[in-house]
Amino acid sequence: MKTMKFLFLAAAFAAAAFAAPQAELAMKQETSPMNETALSPLDTALAKIGAAVARGEQDKLAAAFAEAFDSGLSLAQAKETVGQLYAYCGFPRALNAAATLKTVWEGRAPASPWQEGTPPTPFPETYDPLRDGTANQTELCGAPVAGPLFDFHPQLDAYLKAHLFGDIFARDALDWRTRELLTVAALAARPETAPQMESHIRVANLNGVAPEQTDAILALVRATVPGTRPADDWSPIPIGEPNTAFAQYFTGRSYLHKLTLDQVPAFGVAFEPGCRNNWHVHRAETGGGQILICTAGRGYYQEWGKPAVEMKPGDTVNIPAGVKHWHGAAPDSWFQHIALEVPGTGGHNEWLEPVDDDAYAAATK
Repeated sequence: MKTMKFLFLAAAFAAAAFAAPQAELAMKQETSPMNETALSPLDTALAKIGAAVARGEQDKLAAAFAEAFDSGLSLAQAKETVGQLYAYCGFPRALNAAATLKTVWEGRAPASPWQEGTPPTPFPETYDPLRDGTANQTELCGAPVAGPLFDFHPQLDAYLKAHLFGDIFARDALDWRTRELLTVAALAARPETAPQMESHIRVANLNGVAPEQTDAILALVRATVPGTRPADDWSPIPIGEPNTAFAQYFTGRSYLHKLTLDQVPAFGVAFEPGCRNNWHVHRAETGGGQILICTAGRGYYQEWGKPAVEMKPGDTVNIPAGVKHWHGAAPDSWFQHIALEVPGTGGHNEWLEPVDDDAYAAATK
């Protein structure tokens, strides 16, 4: 069998999210059959779960779990969705999702036995994580997975095979199709995981998710698909060109449009959903600082040690020199502001640490 060569990080981790098809979902309303192209109501709810867990949006996740239960998802299967997504979204987001699931379930009417669901079948005594996980990985991808990245970092290769494809994907509470549907939705919801999303779309298509269905999943979370720009009339200011010169100081993708360099320099800065700049300080010997004027979308501004301030079109923020701060888009919305440089002497930016995911989620919730 021909060996697949995953030459890029995206493709390497794309091999990480596949699940074992030992059992079909036992639900009142099943997920879409393989020969259908539209998403079923349950498919739609599952995609919403994947996106909400990835973004850390607990209110939307609660609504998605309720929708999934109404469409036939059992509690055992709902728990398994959280277990699946921890591998792609991290333990903190998975723990938050588990707490939300617990709240939603406990708030529902007393469940019947079928709504509780059946726990996954225990692994047999002959189960070997590395051997069985490697077999699952090969079957899902259609060929053995190898490449320079795995040679360079064999620890991750072992984790993928033994833990992800073995301990997680070998569980029969969800089938492979459902796991891939969840994974595509989660990766589509994060701007930095677009390459992995593309790789998982290919694997999903090999395992029962029709191309039209993956297109529908992307449409469902399109607000956070990198590169998908708003309509031309979204803002009176052009979005601009990719902000490559300052990309190292941003999490996610931003765009820059020069308005003027005369008198008071002014730029339009656009942020994709979830994008934000690092903590930074505007330094100056005299004067200096910056003024932000929101022109479109929704975003946030936060000073060190203070709560974040939501910004909508027309909102203005005055930033004195010497104040540590960051600004960027909301998790589910593009954001654009005009940045005006306040005149001063000896002005320059001091770029500091990134705003990590947990700090960003806490600031924007």
